[in-house]
Amino acid sequence: MTHRMTLRARALPAVAAAGMLVPVVAGAAPASAATTPQVSCTSGKAGLAAKLQRDITAALASRTGTVAVGLRDRTTNTTCTLRATVSYDSASIVKVTVLATLLWDAKKTNRYLTSRESDLATAMITKSDNAATTSLWNQLGVTKVKGFLTAAGMTRTVPGSGGYWGLTRINVTDEQRLLSLITARNNVLSDNARAYILKLMGRVITSQRWGTPAGAPSSVSVHVKNGWLQRATRGWRVHSIGAFKGDGHDYTISVLTDNNSTMNYGVNTIQAVAKVIHRDLIPTATAASRYTPTTTPREAYVAVPQG
Repeated sequence: MTHRMTLRARALPAVAAAGMLVPVVAGAAPASAATTPQVSCTSGKAGLAAKLQRDITAALASRTGTVAVGLRDRTTNTTCTLRATVSYDSASIVKVTVLATLLWDAKKTNRYLTSRESDLATAMITKSDNAATTSLWNQLGVTKVKGFLTAAGMTRTVPGSGGYWGLTRINVTDEQRLLSLITARNNVLSDNARAYILKLMGRVITSQRWGTPAGAPSSVSVHVKNGWLQRATRGWRVHSIGAFKGDGHDYTISVLTDNNSTMNYGVNTIQAVAKVIHRDLIPTATAASRYTPTTTPREAYVAVPQG
C-alpha cells in the first residue's frame, strides 16, 4: 500500500506518481484570463450549438478547478471549445503522443515496430505503464518528439525537460489536433499507424476507462486515454481524451482539468461534461444503453520522505 505523505514544494528526486514520472515541485499555473472564458460552440445542425453550449456550461456550473474542453463531430460539423489554448501538465495523456511519435519515426525508415517496442507500446497505452513510457521516451529523445509535434501542427505542446515526460505542457487545441490525425487519413500518420493507436486506446483496462467515455451509447466505439497527477500546487491534474464513432457520428472529446481537490473530483467533472456531450449528439440512445464506468479510480499518492 502506498501511504499519503506531505508533498514539499522544493526539488526532490524523481518519483513515480499517479500515472507518471515527475519531480515533486510546485506546478506551473495555467494562464488565466481577466474574465472567465465561456463555452463556444458552432454546428451545421440547427439548434445543436446552442444546446451544447448551454448543457456544457450547466455541467460545469457547480464545479471548481480550471477546466478546458474540446469537441469536434465531423458528421454535423460541430465544434465546442473552452480554454482551448490554456496549458496543463500532461500527466499520462502524453503517452498517446509518445506512441504517435514512435510510429511516425518508424514510418520515415519504412520499418515495423520491433516486438519490444510493441510490448512497451501496449503496456503504455492499455495499462498506462510508466516504465514502458520512460523506455520509449528515452529511446526517441526530445528531438524526435519535437519533430513529430512540428509535423502534426501541435505548435503549443512543449515536451517535458530532463526526462520528465509527465510534465509536457499540453492544451485542448493540440490534443484535438492529435485526435483528428488519429481518426482520419493524413500525411503524418499512416493508416496502419492510426489503426494501431485506436486499437490500443480501445483496449484500455476497465479500471482506466473512466472520463470521456461516460455516457457514450453502446452503439458507439470507444477509444480513450486518461492522465492523473497530484502536485504541490494546484492539486490534482486529471485529464481524458477520447475518440468515438457510430450511430451516425464521428467525434472526439478532450477535457483537461487541474486544481482538483481529489482525483475523483476531477474524474466526476470530466464525466459530467462527457455525459451531456454524448446525450446532445445522440439523444435517441436510451439511458440503459449508455456507458457508465463501474470502477471508481483509486487515488494514488506520492510518498515523499519527511524532514
